[in-house]
Amino acid sequence: MHDHRAHDIHPNVHDALTLRDFLTDGSLARLCIELGAIAGTTIELRDERDRLVTPDTKGWHIGTAGDGLPKSDRVRTEPLIVGDSHIGAIVAGPSETSLDRLLPLIAKTAIEWCHGFLELRHAVDELGVLIELSSLLVGAEDVSRVVERALDSVLRVLSLDAGSVVLLPEDADGIISDDEADLRLCASRGLTDAWLHNPESLSRGRVFDALALEGEVVAVEDLLLDDRVRNDEQVRTERVRGFMCAGLVFRGKPIGVMRVYADTPRVFSELDKRLLRSIAQQAAAAVQQSKLIRDGRRDREIERQLKLAANIQRRMLPRTLPDNPRHDIAVHYEPSFEIGGDFYDLFEVKGKLAIAVGDVVGKGVPAAMLMSLVRTSFRAHAERGAPPDEVLALVNRDLARDSLDSEFATMWFGLLDPEDGSLVCASAGHEPPMIVRAKGGCDELSIGGLVVGIDPTATYALQHATLEPGDSLIAYTDGVTDVMSFESERFGKPRLLKLLSHISEQKHPHNAYDVLGNILRELRQFGGLAVRQDDSTLVVVRRT
Repeated sequence: MHDHRAHDIHPNVHDALTLRDFLTDGSLARLCIELGAIAGTTIELRDERDRLVTPDTKGWHIGTAGDGLPKSDRVRTEPLIVGDSHIGAIVAGPSETSLDRLLPLIAKTAIEWCHGFLELRHAVDELGVLIELSSLLVGAEDVSRVVERALDSVLRVLSLDAGSVVLLPEDADGIISDDEADLRLCASRGLTDAWLHNPESLSRGRVFDALALEGEVVAVEDLLLDDRVRNDEQVRTERVRGFMCAGLVFRGKPIGVMRVYADTPRVFSELDKRLLRSIAQQAAAAVQQSKLIRDGRRDREIERQLKLAANIQRRMLPRTLPDNPRHDIAVHYEPSFEIGGDFYDLFEVKGKLAIAVGDVVGKGVPAAMLMSLVRTSFRAHAERGAPPDEVLALVNRDLARDSLDSEFATMWFGLLDPEDGSLVCASAGHEPPMIVRAKGGCDELSIGGLVVGIDPTATYALQHATLEPGDSLIAYTDGVTDVMSFESERFGKPRLLKLLSHISEQKHPHNAYDVLGNILRELRQFGGLAVRQDDSTLVVVRRT
């Protein structure tokens, strides 16, 4: 335990050390007296000012320079040097016993104890700083606050004068330029704006940063004597001499660099380097934690926006299906993401049932936005009652005018007359719909046609067919036939044709929901719980 007279002493290896920093209960002074008695001489402990240190009832006492052995009677002196500081000496008077081996051992033991004490104190300081920073990491959204606290801790514990923390661009995997224009200043202390915002790096080729990001703690005793430094005049103007830097690296990803400075030349110990590395690692964790929190908040906002977009998109689909005793309708729509690029439409126009199915290129948000454009254009032209080939030509013209070359869509559009079952339709590169015949068999409405959005001058052909009573029209997107099994086998059109043929061979009558249910059941048995890779849409219209 420290003596009560030394409770305010906090030894720091970077200040000038004194013997008082290491005196505890007077044991060393007492050991010197006892060894002197054994050797038949006087052995004294003296401080850095050559004052005698003696034990007393309160621990220890420091006398004056004239106390004890005069210099003329000292036959041997062993200095006590800790770090760069001369903290005192052990001296001995005349003796009939040789002290050549004893006195150096006493001095060496004392020095080792002092070094151990310093290392312990350094470890306590380091642990205290890391505990403080760790407590800030919990829910740390303000990365600047944590990094500033880390920088302040380094400067305080290592008795340094200035420092800064700079961050790399988030998508960078290390140093990407010869200057520092790409860096973002996160925290600084004791440095001028001219120094902080100078794009010219301190070292040639940014070698200091490169070494730090590779895991090394760079320590320079005097920047003016290091030939790696690029601009000595800048160093003189800023009045920085001693320098250390360590990389902010989190799980192998370089994040930034912590740089600290002393205003005088400084020899940095391994303890100094260890502390800087530890705090830099904590700062890196803080930056990453802040990013994760920020990304999580952004992801939640994106999720909320996607839900709103999905709600708007679903409102663009028919809210109710046309009700006519001459046909029944069943629909299945399933986007692979929250929002998708498939669409369908069903409405009555001039006494006929308009049936449309479309699939825009891509998935997710871009596909959904393009789908909205296609669907809006389609409705605007189809509600005038124009024939399907003309409607597709107009939609194609609109999309080609307002989209990029890589943005296009497939579409199928048909008009069904409920009175006589006649169907007139046109296709723009879409999957051919199929007609399941009540009398048995299955017909494919394969007509071809260029996708919409590529060539504004494209034209489309009409196709005619008839739905007899009991026949069902199946219109779908390629997400149906693209369903994959766990063995990575595609469902494909042949399986769909076989399934529809099987449905047509069943003798009991089917309504649209029965047909749809049979198809979905087969798809689920085939694909199981495998993730759907594409949007899928099925429209079944059965003539009653």
